[in-house]
Amino acid sequence: MRVYIETYGCQMNDYDSRMIGSMLVGAGHTLVRGPSEADAVIVNTCSVRERAERRVLGRLRHLRGLMPDGAILGVVGCVAQRLGDRLPRAARGVDFVIGTDQYYRLPDALEGATRGNLRVEVEPCHDQSYDARPAPVEASICDFVSVMRGCDNYCSYCVVPYVRGRERSRPVGSILEEISSLVALGTRDVTLIGQNVNSYADGAVDFAGLLERADAVPGLGRIRFATSHPKDLSNRLIDAVRDIERVCEHVHLPVQSGADRVLEAMNRSYGREEYLALVRRVRERIEGAAITTDIIVGFPGESEDDFRATLSLMEEIRFDSAFMFRYSVREGTRAAALPDDVPEATKIARLETVIATQRRITEEVNRELEGTVREVLVEGPSEKNPALLFGRTRTAKAVVFGGPTDLAGSVVATTIEKASAWTLRGRLADDPAPS
Repeated sequence: MRVYIETYGCQMNDYDSRMIGSMLVGAGHTLVRGPSEADAVIVNTCSVRERAERRVLGRLRHLRGLMPDGAILGVVGCVAQRLGDRLPRAARGVDFVIGTDQYYRLPDALEGATRGNLRVEVEPCHDQSYDARPAPVEASICDFVSVMRGCDNYCSYCVVPYVRGRERSRPVGSILEEISSLVALGTRDVTLIGQNVNSYADGAVDFAGLLERADAVPGLGRIRFATSHPKDLSNRLIDAVRDIERVCEHVHLPVQSGADRVLEAMNRSYGREEYLALVRRVRERIEGAAITTDIIVGFPGESEDDFRATLSLMEEIRFDSAFMFRYSVREGTRAAALPDDVPEATKIARLETVIATQRRITEEVNRELEGTVREVLVEGPSEKNPALLFGRTRTAKAVVFGGPTDLAGSVVATTIEKASAWTLRGRLADDPAPS
């Protein structure tokens, strides 16, 4: 059967789609590049925010018009897990619904759908040694490796524990085997991903121990990770980032709000001063560390003073960059029981202010790099201008510069000449400066 997989959401969803594709190819199916070519279309979904879920439901209704007559339409991932048997009623024409812990049932679901059997499989998996991975099929300079699934934190606004279950760490040996197989194909930069990677544990191996073992994989150039919960960022892990050669000096540390009252209502397990102290500790121990974050505005009960506290935190810390969102109610979370009392217009205005503030800060931070030389891993031609090369610094800053295409996969010394909030422009350090 020819199968097309369409993916929405985060890096975890991208990883899961690759895993699903590997599973289906192993079962004798063929992957195709578009719905019009497919005997079956599988949509891997995200429900972290209301807008993402609405987008998926709209896309499901549209897809039927793009698919050949008789083609199968299946939904997997977070929306499938959250809505379960409500999904076929919300988007008519869906032939099967497979939740986040039931992907191994996909081959059977496809076969059953050919006989007209609607299948809904959303039972959670309680296997604490969860291990499934995609088979690497093509070379990529940068790639992702999932080290764990689920989350135990139950932040009051977040649906992840309900759609991805409790934390389950993969065996360290399996992770290292996957990294080695990627390196054999040409991968040089690996990002270890999970909802909360710094709570990783496989027996006596914690996340710092995993970083130490990954550093020993021959041929690997750089190691990154995301996402970290502030409550689990230990001194041991901070020192591991500092001391392990291939681990990059970048910590993504979601703060969500700068107001203690809001943080408590979010069930974030830390306060403003604790977070500030943690950031100071990271910067004291890791020279030149980049710190990025997530911010939510408009959480229930957020006052103007609370919002101003978030802005002042941004000014004090000066994050390198941030993912910024306005709050949306997620059914089943604790915050869903709270009155959604911040007007939508206020949420939008606050989000625009936060975005503008962070854009200015990011540009100011980046301009401090002008005239410096940075190590850049070349990923290939720039998408916007293929005549230029694109790469990233160890602190994950995007750089474009001129140079031969055969530098892809190499680390080159690059002089930063001009910086914006989005991109650094540079030249190879060995090239003469323009007159």
